Amino acid sequence: MMDATVLDKLFETIAARKGADPSASYTAKLFSKGRNKIAQKVGEEGVECVIAALSEGNDKLVSESADLFYHLLVLWADLGVKPEEIWAELARREGISGITEKESRSKE
Repeated sequence: MMDATVLDKLFETIAARKGADPSASYTAKLFSKGRNKIAQKVGEEGVECVIAALSEGNDKLVSESADLFYHLLVLWADLGVKPEEIWAELARREGISGITEKESRSKE
C-alpha cells in the first residue's frame, strides 16, 4: 500500500529534473516551457479529473488524478514550494470544520 511518501519521492525526482535537458525528460521540458505552461497543465488535468469522475469511471479517475498530482508537484517545484509545507497546512486544518476554516480565510 502506498502513502503520501510516494508524493515526497516523486517531488524529489521532479525537483532534480529542474534545469535538466528538455529533450531527455518530460519534466525538464515542462520546466523549460515556464510557469504559465505548468499551471495550464494543472488546470487541464483538473478538468480531466472532473470529466472522468462524471462520465468515465473510477479507473480513468485514478489515472487522471495521478496526472493531476504529478503536474501539481511540478508547479510546486517551479515555485519552490515544498510538500512538507502543504502537509503542514493540511495538518493545521485537521479537526477544523470546513466552514470554520473557510471563514477564517475570508477574514485574512
